[in-house]
Amino acid sequence: MTFDDGPCPVVTPYVLDCLKRFNAKATFFMVGENVAANPLLYERVISEGHAVGNHTFSHLDGWKSPSGRYMENMDMCSLYVQSNLFRPPYGRLRPRQLSKARERYKVIMWDVMSHDYDYRVSPEKCVSNVLNHVKPGSIVVFHDSKKASKNISNALPLCMEALAKDGYTFGRIE
Repeated sequence: MTFDDGPCPVVTPYVLDCLKRFNAKATFFMVGENVAANPLLYERVISEGHAVGNHTFSHLDGWKSPSGRYMENMDMCSLYVQSNLFRPPYGRLRPRQLSKARERYKVIMWDVMSHDYDYRVSPEKCVSNVLNHVKPGSIVVFHDSKKASKNISNALPLCMEALAKDGYTFGRIE
């Protein structure tokens, strides 16, 4: 399990409590400005044994950002998020940005998207998005953001329960 865009005081504590309930570890791709605003949540994520990754300082879209500005934004995030992992917001990077990112980080994408951030998607659909596409070794994306709060609060425990029942375990990305 991976979580993007936090830490968020409205959602991240709930996610951490849910992970603890399932004895699960996860990776949180964090936005630097959110870490700057919520340093204690960042520390809690780490102290509970989860991994963190860089998700740029201000959630920039690589396709809409000049490469120099994008790399500066990534570097600014690294002042707040100490990690060798990087996930581009929206999963979008220009080739030059990807090349530069790979010089500094292990770039982590995903193969299963819950779509929990989309208000038009129901919690039930988020669950089916995950359970119908997950396979051993999958990297699943949820969001610990205010926008995803309705869906994640319902979908995350249902997904984790079903996956655990099917023998899946939940680990962090190294």
